[in-house]
Amino acid sequence: MLLEVLALCGYGLWMLLGLALALGIYSAGRSDVLVPLALGCVFVSAGLVAACLRLPVMPEWHGWRIGIAHRPTREALLALATYLPMLGLAGLARGDEGFWATRLISVGLMLCSLFCIVTSAYGYRIRRLATQAGMTMQLPVSRVLSASYGGGLWLWVCIIFQANLTGGAVELWPWAIGLLLMAMLLGLVDGLGWQSLREPGLGEQRRRTHGLQSRRFLAAVLICAVPCLSLLLVPILPGGRWLALGAATACVIGKSLELWLYDFALTRSADPDAFWPGDRL
Repeated sequence: MLLEVLALCGYGLWMLLGLALALGIYSAGRSDVLVPLALGCVFVSAGLVAACLRLPVMPEWHGWRIGIAHRPTREALLALATYLPMLGLAGLARGDEGFWATRLISVGLMLCSLFCIVTSAYGYRIRRLATQAGMTMQLPVSRVLSASYGGGLWLWVCIIFQANLTGGAVELWPWAIGLLLMAMLLGLVDGLGWQSLREPGLGEQRRRTHGLQSRRFLAAVLICAVPCLSLLLVPILPGGRWLALGAATACVIGKSLELWLYDFALTRSADPDAFWPGDRL
């Protein structure tokens, strides 16, 4: 789950960066573009490297078992194609982001990242949640919001470490407000997803899922409470830069925990005698 969350953050980082560059609202410095591009590349490529090494934690990458006589899935091909606009944008970043080619390739990066997030959500549902497809209709929306929120926090880290925080840094507040609103939307959508597991007729699963809600509280604190508090404190505290880094890291850990709990609740629903996290505590 950690590698999946890192990939979401990477695609979300690329998507928001491409959108900001296409709209001309992002800093025009070359390093301001290359740093988030490189960070997103590290996040996105972590799962690919693990799959290439055939590590047990990542046996397949976007449905493709690398090294076995299998052709890449369409989902994997789209994920690989997303590297092309990323490399193109890295080559075009020269400090003048008003150049039409830079804006065009930024739009391409944004769209490829968005399509990759959506197709991976549908692929995940088909491969692992086929019997509960009706319960996970909100999954693509949740993944897009998660990627935007997580990627936005890491883009915020890149911005905050290159910004001048003296005088309150008024120009940073729009980014903070946008991330706060995104956190609210993500909490609402994810709450609906958990609520779908408590529909009448799910029997034992409904009772046990209610028990998982208490364990989700820690994940919610790491995903929303810690980053939102950091967003408010970063521009006004002298050492606020490190709060931003801690908030983005906390979001990754919290989202990994939440996805693991949610995945466990769905995939084990067919086995009422399965061991649930915390049943023996």
